[in-house]
Amino acid sequence: MSVNKVILVGRLGRDPETRYIPNGDAITNFSLATDEQWRDRNGERQTRTEWHNVSLYGKLGEIASQYLRKGSQVFIEGKIQSRKYTGKDGIERTAYDIIGSEMKMLGNRNDGSDSGNNNAAPPTSNPPPAAPRRQPPQQTPTTPPIDDIDDDIPF
Repeated sequence: MSVNKVILVGRLGRDPETRYIPNGDAITNFSLATDEQWRDRNGERQTRTEWHNVSLYGKLGEIASQYLRKGSQVFIEGKIQSRKYTGKDGIERTAYDIIGSEMKMLGNRNDGSDSGNNNAAPPTSNPPPAAPRRQPPQQTPTTPPIDDIDDDIPF
């Protein structure tokens, strides 16, 4: 048995880029930064940032393209996939990509790099129904505690 599962929570390093393959499915790519912080032997705070290439397919990719922007905080769950390529210097390299199967937008609406409603949900034509008004709880007379509850147990 083997498992290939990745869970990341981070911020987008750039706006998502979406392209469409011939059958019409969307592929959305973006970079995601995750941070790790610790204190070194001298007590100084150290930070390491890892950058991850993320790809989302289909409807999930379209949603990401529509609502995510550089700086948006996001939860990604998926798998890691490697690919080989030859660099400009002629050396063969390996890149690792995250293929997302689940995405959750985190943070508030203004978490992106600019101050607009980047992550706002689309407006709906029908407003949601108003929540029913809550009635205050009615006062019930309290009964005094039973001192010896063991006598009432039948076993």
